[in-house]
Amino acid sequence: MTKSVRVALVGLGNVGRSFLALMAEKATLLREQYGLELRLTAAADSSGAVMTESGIDPTALRLHKERGGRTGDFLGGVPGMSARKLVAQAPADLLLEASPVNLQTGQPGLDCVRTAIRRGMHVVLANKGPLVHAFGELTQAAAEAGVGLAYSATVCGALPVVNIGRRDLAGCTIRSVRGIFNATSNSILTAMARGQSYADALRQAQLEGVAEADPRLDVEGWDTANKLVIIANSILCQPATLADVTAVVGITGITAEQIRDGAAQGQVVKLVATAERDVGGYRLAVRPEWLPADSFLAQVNGFEMGIVFETDIMGLQMYKVEERGPVPTAGAILRDVINIMRGSQI
Repeated sequence: MTKSVRVALVGLGNVGRSFLALMAEKATLLREQYGLELRLTAAADSSGAVMTESGIDPTALRLHKERGGRTGDFLGGVPGMSARKLVAQAPADLLLEASPVNLQTGQPGLDCVRTAIRRGMHVVLANKGPLVHAFGELTQAAAEAGVGLAYSATVCGALPVVNIGRRDLAGCTIRSVRGIFNATSNSILTAMARGQSYADALRQAQLEGVAEADPRLDVEGWDTANKLVIIANSILCQPATLADVTAVVGITGITAEQIRDGAAQGQVVKLVATAERDVGGYRLAVRPEWLPADSFLAQVNGFEMGIVFETDIMGLQMYKVEERGPVPTAGAILRDVINIMRGSQI
């Protein structure tokens, strides 16, 4: 039997639109392999919202957005309707939250997630803000409501960092986590090592759809710090917020001359997130590090991201992924949807 799942999508940027494309592209696979039929019944962006029990054509909405249209102006849309109000009223079984990250408050995503859980809706997050601000609250509320809360897309996109840490390293004591979690910063540093200027490298990342128009969260280290906080809470079982990250230093101070000097000494600079186990828990930090050129993280290049887990009983585990554009992150959202709806949430 095929299970119909009514989906509400908040956020129609690059990732949200890519998910709409996957809804159409993967419809047959979802039905035949997983017994699922995803039906878009509500969507919202900053302009307004649209919802209908009969369903919204995801391809038509995606094309409307890509042509410069606003969701509030889409057929049947309500200009000015807030995402939170949409979630409070939407005929939906599952919320996909992919709105922009708000470091200061986590809003409006945080209230959307709270509202969805109170209504008994499953939640899949691509937006890191709600988790960074209220991880404990949201996970507890979801457990008490008996709904799924999944967020593997928030850490390294398609690379299943959260799934590996929570499922595959079960029984381990994780001694340390070290990773390159931001493809924008990594692509810039790699391009600068090839002789490109910072400005040209950033422009290329923006053209690739990896870097945002305002890249400060990426290049100043805050996107990486967000992901480190989620890892601390979800994998290391250490309650943490951004205030617990002792250092957040980005790549804007790295010069071409420093990169050349480092290369002459057999070193490569990378923006590295670290969680080091100590007596009182894990020490969290984000900063550029000069690494031996033949080390694993030094060889995570371009639009790649990577992570190294040092464990007591499962050894040193290293993973990396190459992501160009928003499709892999949308794929991670789809992965979470499948796992929740099939009862196999990590």
